[in-house]
Amino acid sequence: MIRRFGSSGGLVNGIGIAGRVGQEIRAAAAGRVVYAGNGLPAYGQLIIINHNDSFLSAYGYNDELVVTQGQDIGAGQVIARMGLGPERQPQLHFEIRQNGTPVDPLLHLPH
Repeated sequence: MIRRFGSSGGLVNGIGIAGRVGQEIRAAAAGRVVYAGNGLPAYGQLIIINHNDSFLSAYGYNDELVVTQGQDIGAGQVIARMGLGPERQPQLHFEIRQNGTPVDPLLHLPH
């Protein structure tokens, strides 16, 4: 992890996970893709997955999106390939929102 939730610099609503360009990005949980595109420039190519009435997850800085808006996906399914984030460093920006509010993803992921 190269950036913790709420840390200064970059996007503070999630965590930054280092990796390599082209690395597979997998869905944290099953759900439906509600956004797949590049309309929010700060996030690069972005995927947002709605998991239920309370939770959604966002995956930013992707090089390639392999799912489309409206698609149902399973937990662990490959949804994208890692791209470059700030300072041209390979990374994934990962967010979880509960009832629209960003929460620390580490509190919701298995350890």
